[in-house]
Amino acid sequence: MQRLNPRQREAVHHHDGPLLVLAGAGSGKTGVIAHKIAYLIDNVGVDPAQITAITFTNKAAREMRERVKGLLGRRQAKPWISTFHTLGLRILREEHAVLGYRRGFSILDAGDCAGLLADLMRRDSPGTDVAVNQVQQAISAWKYALVPPAALDSHGLDKAQALAARCYAPYCETLMTYNAVDFDDLIMGPVRILREDEGVRERWRERIDYLLVDEYQDTNLSQYELVRLLIGGHQRLTAVGDDDQSIYAWRGARPENILRLGEDFPRLKVVKLEQNYRSTGIILKAANTLIANNPHVYDKKLWSEHGFGDKIRVAACGSEHDETERVANDILHRRLLHGGEYRDFAVLLRSNHQARLFEHAFREREIPYVLSGGRSFFDYSEIKDCVCYLRLLANPDDNNALLRVINTPRRAIGPQTLKVLVDTAATTGTSLVATAQSMAFAARVSPQTEKRVRQFIDWFVDFQRTHEATPAPEAFATLLGDIGYDDWLEQSSDDETAAARRKQNVAELKRWIERIHAADESRTTADIVAALTLFDIADRQDSESELDGVALTTLHAAKGLEYPHVYLAGFEENLLPHRSSIEQDTIEEERRLAYVGITRARRTLTMTFCRTRKRFGQVENCAPSRFLDELPAEELAWEGAQTDPAQNRATGRGTLDQLKRLLKT
Repeated sequence: MQRLNPRQREAVHHHDGPLLVLAGAGSGKTGVIAHKIAYLIDNVGVDPAQITAITFTNKAAREMRERVKGLLGRRQAKPWISTFHTLGLRILREEHAVLGYRRGFSILDAGDCAGLLADLMRRDSPGTDVAVNQVQQAISAWKYALVPPAALDSHGLDKAQALAARCYAPYCETLMTYNAVDFDDLIMGPVRILREDEGVRERWRERIDYLLVDEYQDTNLSQYELVRLLIGGHQRLTAVGDDDQSIYAWRGARPENILRLGEDFPRLKVVKLEQNYRSTGIILKAANTLIANNPHVYDKKLWSEHGFGDKIRVAACGSEHDETERVANDILHRRLLHGGEYRDFAVLLRSNHQARLFEHAFREREIPYVLSGGRSFFDYSEIKDCVCYLRLLANPDDNNALLRVINTPRRAIGPQTLKVLVDTAATTGTSLVATAQSMAFAARVSPQTEKRVRQFIDWFVDFQRTHEATPAPEAFATLLGDIGYDDWLEQSSDDETAAARRKQNVAELKRWIERIHAADESRTTADIVAALTLFDIADRQDSESELDGVALTTLHAAKGLEYPHVYLAGFEENLLPHRSSIEQDTIEEERRLAYVGITRARRTLTMTFCRTRKRFGQVENCAPSRFLDELPAEELAWEGAQTDPAQNRATGRGTLDQLKRLLKT
């Protein structure tokens, strides 16, 4: 506790009422939450099982658990620390009957949900030019705004929204038929349960004596309501957040939720964490000056004891090609001149499309880099196959899972057969497994086709019955052997190398299942499938951060991270702020995004912009970002109106000289 500063200690010690901790960037908020959990257990006497801490990513939850474990030592205290969706799943798993779900319900990922919606869209509007993701986003927005199909007002909707409105109710009905939920249901469902059933609501309020919520500025309406319903009258809540870092409006985040706390909890105490442990004074001065242009109810000003530091460089480049070359050369030069690792550098981008040219420039110079947000482990076809088999074992009504695995490995069950199976199921109102065993299906296909489908279904039903009590790792290994999946990977891969890689992925999935089971042997197959489904991109970033490469990532993905040397690329109008934000007059969020980018830097910060940039095949003139005018002019070091050949030559000579000195040693 002595390592905490006075404001941090004040936040830790306050426990007899609602508390808002306004935690500026780099102010040690995770440590405050961990210390507060330990304080509640050791000094206040709260039962660890009645403490719940919620954050937004699995990675953040794991870090918090490790901090708490380190503070509590050998004691077996286990507070519940998880993401919002994991908490929602916990409630939904115990209280599913309130909403009419059965045990072992499936959680469909975005791809599965898109498939369901595509089918509904074809039925409603054959040949429509509306994209599935538009409909998916509209329905998701209604769900996190807690608008059920029956309450939807269809007036004033555009073409895509109108189609989404027509698909919304049948989409929800299809999920219920499949005994499945989507990610939004993991929050909306528990909110409905707690609203509708007073007994359940009181039971959960008794179980959660103290609630701590991290990244409160990122909560949407359904998450805010979930917190409010769980808190009840005792108001034992600590909310930690920073309205200046609210950058997820596109997925429903509402920074005004921080302001609503004062309205919902009149006794709310506010503690500001303003000491920054990350950046130099000049970087914080720039961040404070920029964000002061946004309106605030709670003002705060970051400060640091790390010294003032070097001026912020602003590099004007002739084109996007000049920009990428300049940044790549500068990284090489700085690293050779001052040492360090490639992982010390980060290039932050407003949009994903900016990354392509940087990748090219880095490859040309043999600069290792890590592109965040790459392909997920769970996107590989062999992993999807295996997870769908597990989903089907846990929930035979999971029609999407059945459609994926019924012909994998190939069993001569073609798309026409599947169409008949799906149409028959729609007519009879039964699951695909039940339909495949019915006379109605047998009457619509040839005896050979019915036999092939029946063989698979009979095998599956028998396997599920005989392995119902078998531990998931053992059942999974047996299943792969039964279907000859290794042989299938060899037959369906382009070459031996591809087959070996795919087998390694399956072996890695086996290890994940074994680790999840070993952590809690009481977990069922449904529990393990849910755990696998809830793994998100933050889990992949663990391995990415261990690599020695320049981080090439978007500003949104960089939130929560920090680097000694940061380059903010494309600091110009129509990129930052983004063109859509200018048109929609949502500049405040773009300013917060720039603020997040600036506060990722620990020692040096460089901003680059282009005089011209190619868009849609046309070269356009560009203007520097308006945010440059909002930074303290005396702390900026400008570097030319465009790429200076003489300066590049001088940088190159310095790099070569350093190389020669290194070779002599």
